Amino acid sequence: MNVAATAQPRDLLGHPRGLAVLFFAEMWERFSFYGMRALLIFYLTQHFLFDDAMSAGIYATYGAMVYLMPVLGGMIADRYLGFRKAVIVGAVLLCCGHLGMAFEGDPARTVDGVVIRDSVSLQVLYLSLAFIVIGVGFLKSSISNMVGELYGPDDPRRDSGFTLFYMGINLGAFVAGLVCGYLGQTYGWRYGFGLAGIGMLAGLFTFVRGRRLLLGAGEPPEGARLDRSMFGGITREHAIWGAALVAVLVMWQILQYQGLVGGMLLVAGGAVVAGLIWFSLARCTPVERDRTLVVLGLTSVSVVFWALFEQAGSSMSLFADRNVDRDIAGVTAQASQFQSLNPLFIIFFAPLFAGLWPMLARRGWEPGTPAKFGLGIVQVGLGFAVLVYGCAVAGEDRLVAAGWLAFAYLLHTFGELCLSPVGLSMVTKLSVARIAGMMMGVWFLSAAFSNYVAGIIAAGASVDMSNGLDRAASLAIYADTFEYLALVALGVGIAVLAVAPWVRRRMHEGVRGDESA
Repeated sequence: MNVAATAQPRDLLGHPRGLAVLFFAEMWERFSFYGMRALLIFYLTQHFLFDDAMSAGIYATYGAMVYLMPVLGGMIADRYLGFRKAVIVGAVLLCCGHLGMAFEGDPARTVDGVVIRDSVSLQVLYLSLAFIVIGVGFLKSSISNMVGELYGPDDPRRDSGFTLFYMGINLGAFVAGLVCGYLGQTYGWRYGFGLAGIGMLAGLFTFVRGRRLLLGAGEPPEGARLDRSMFGGITREHAIWGAALVAVLVMWQILQYQGLVGGMLLVAGGAVVAGLIWFSLARCTPVERDRTLVVLGLTSVSVVFWALFEQAGSSMSLFADRNVDRDIAGVTAQASQFQSLNPLFIIFFAPLFAGLWPMLARRGWEPGTPAKFGLGIVQVGLGFAVLVYGCAVAGEDRLVAAGWLAFAYLLHTFGELCLSPVGLSMVTKLSVARIAGMMMGVWFLSAAFSNYVAGIIAAGASVDMSNGLDRAASLAIYADTFEYLALVALGVGIAVLAVAPWVRRRMHEGVRGDESA
């Protein structure tokens, strides 16, 4: 259902009050998620002593599954739970996962050239990541769809509302990177991960306490019959909770076999895309068909953007640790804290972009959604080009000035603001209502592919640390990797800009979905 903005008072920059609830709930959820993410690559390389390639593989497998599960979670929310209950299920699982990460066990050690790891703490790590993966699957697509339900289908504030929502995400991410990253790398991993878990509890409390302001958004669909008794007198809703716990156990094993994930993504992605193409051709009007195919096409393009953007948590973080001068105004920053630059820039510039698009629209100058995607990819390419130049002018100590890394993050942020909130808005605006949750899941499925590809890229940028750090060698590896990424992004971005006018016509803006093309 859509809850028209006029049905409730406006008290957040002219937006529905329910946006404030979702803003703060997602802010705390992202605090926990990014607080853990800021530490994960360093936890793997420094605590468990995995090499760069293995660490990148685990990181990418986790990241891919985090974005794959919203496809299934969105389908369950669409058909049974509704978005509100799905958010609560996901939040409870996330609390378990993030608090489990606080159990670090004994650090790995090298004995006669062999790395000895604490097997119990390693299994706790995989189990905690599994709780997080399944929790995100239920929560992520559902809370984004609830934002869309607060606005009418043609409400011009929709893009602006999603941009403000995106600002809340990054407020949590900014604080998390600074605080959790600092605590984890300075005082102990358990402190950084534990604080992330406390943040998730705060997000769950915020959502439950403020749900009345959503005025019916996210309720279970008609005919869901969640109280229906099934086997053994268990209700359908309780059966879904039980299935979620079983899924955690299955995911626990999947995360330990990274080679399976690529095949799973190909099978899942191929099945979903084929199913949606069939649905658009057999069950949709011409307008709905074109819009569905546009969503699929631009979502596929976003894979390139996210594969490059997600280097922030792996190769760019290790680059910051090994080849960036982290002494800033007499203070040495932890490498994990540089991940706060992206959300910091979003906090500053999200309001600018939120006002920019309506201002350009009033003058008839606003680029369409496809052009915004092209601009986003071009800017992520320019960010890597900046890093290439920074590597070229590094000092004799082979350390790159932190300003070049900050500039790269700024350009990546501009690209993200052109693509990510606009992409979320596109999915809620163009998707056929009866599969809206699944379409949001498909958006996150593209991020699953991106994370998997990002892991391959990061593994290719591996630095041999077996005999200690050779800064000259690592600088050369990172410079070559960043140059290749810059060329790929610029080429793809320019191509998308070239076809953007034709794609925009297929969106049928201003036309109802039940009308003919």
